[in-house]
Amino acid sequence: MKIIVTDEVTGEGLALLRQDSRITLDERLGLSKEALLACIGGYDAIITRSGTTVDKALLDAAAHLKIVARAGVGIDNVDVDYASARGVVVVNAPFGNTNSAAEHTLALLLSACRHVPAANASLKAGEWKRAKFIGVELKGKTVGVIGLGKVGGRVAARLKAFECEVLGCDPYIGAKRGQDLGVRLASLDELCRTCDILTVHTPLNDETRGLIGPAQFALMKPGVILLNVARGGILDEAGLLAALQSGKVGLAAVDVFSEEPPVSETLKALLAQERLVVTPHLGANTQEAQVNVAVDVSREILNYLDRIPLENAVNLPRFDPAVMDQMRPYFKLMAVLAEFGHQLVEGSVDRVVFGFDGGLAQHDCSPLAVSGLAALLDRAVDQPVNMVNAGLVAERMGLVVEERKSSAAGPFSNLVTLSLEGGGQSRTLAGTLFEGTPRIVRLRDYAMDFMPEPHMLLLSYADRPGMIGRIGTVLGQHEINIACMNLGRRERKGEAMVILSVDSPVPPPVVEELRRATEATFIRALHLPSA
Repeated sequence: MKIIVTDEVTGEGLALLRQDSRITLDERLGLSKEALLACIGGYDAIITRSGTTVDKALLDAAAHLKIVARAGVGIDNVDVDYASARGVVVVNAPFGNTNSAAEHTLALLLSACRHVPAANASLKAGEWKRAKFIGVELKGKTVGVIGLGKVGGRVAARLKAFECEVLGCDPYIGAKRGQDLGVRLASLDELCRTCDILTVHTPLNDETRGLIGPAQFALMKPGVILLNVARGGILDEAGLLAALQSGKVGLAAVDVFSEEPPVSETLKALLAQERLVVTPHLGANTQEAQVNVAVDVSREILNYLDRIPLENAVNLPRFDPAVMDQMRPYFKLMAVLAEFGHQLVEGSVDRVVFGFDGGLAQHDCSPLAVSGLAALLDRAVDQPVNMVNAGLVAERMGLVVEERKSSAAGPFSNLVTLSLEGGGQSRTLAGTLFEGTPRIVRLRDYAMDFMPEPHMLLLSYADRPGMIGRIGTVLGQHEINIACMNLGRRERKGEAMVILSVDSPVPPPVVEELRRATEATFIRALHLPSA
């Protein structure tokens, strides 16, 4: 895998990639847009921070790109929707700079409340003016935290240590999360009306852009303290400027801007405000955070290479982290079922049904279903298909995809079923895990039990004496060794189904010879790379 690094990323994180013999790593910092577009076609992955815009033009030029790794939390410089349409995985590092951003929020809040930057400048200029810098204590203040995710939750916990009353606003968290943080949940309007201090910790998206605007400023208490250490654009900067000038906002602290570096007249006027403390997007700018995010995205790239489910992909379905370890082996089972099922079907497929029975059904199994769909479609269409774009490709093909779940106890504690329908035919197979190893336990309506192997041979024929001998004779004549055999039938002298594991591929002429020798009604030489 060839990887290009276009922004400054710490060496400690990249060291994980450099020591992997499968990877060629090129650090090419400060490339112009034109130079990057000219060379990106030769790379499989790109590692960026905020200095590189991964837009439609870059993604179109990146013919072999498989993964975009953003060494940080925000992904507003990546066109995630277009990347998804092209099947490009986008990963970030949502936990690496969590502590850094939370601590910087408190640093800015305390700096604003105690006039630290202005007092520092005054004293260094030879002045001794104490009365000018009368501050504000945090104890007893009501603070509204907008967004109680990873950073917002940490900020809330630290504010509690300062003996603040903390209110929270986040439509995507439950009451238990608020209880665990000791935070009373309320609406945004209530926070604006009642809080002495407001701090923003949401991502930037269509829902949050301009979240704090004229209507919210109008609700706020006179002299409110306002912070944005999340993303530029969440807070209306022209509105903040007017509120500072009118005194509606008593103090403010901002680390992020809608334009970085700020050059517009509005932002220049905002930066000049005496009661505003600013820093140049330093929320994640600690030694520890830079190492953490570099290590996190490097590990995700290695996980991608090793076909291990990604934990921080923003455009992939994923399990609850609490059940990831126990669910991970089922991805291999699903890949095997998809490879097997695809080779059983003649003609087109109109409907795919994924079934999950037993304990599996208690969890969200959509990541498994999407991985199975991707494995199926990747062999059926002329474009690369993965978990990122599988749903889009299926939709364009008019393929109906369903998921069925049942927690009812059966012969297996967990069972995964794949059904393929099309052209008046239906093919069904089911598998489970035995001590973490995939096994197929049903083919059509036959109970079977075998371990998938890379090369297999499946036959259906009328059950009669001597058939197994005929199969062995033909394969032996062509020096194809049988490793294992599993036989299923409904009744004596009825239809029989046999599946054989063989040590080498069965060529088409041998398949045809076996068809004639057994008068097989169905025969397939199978190749299962995932096995």
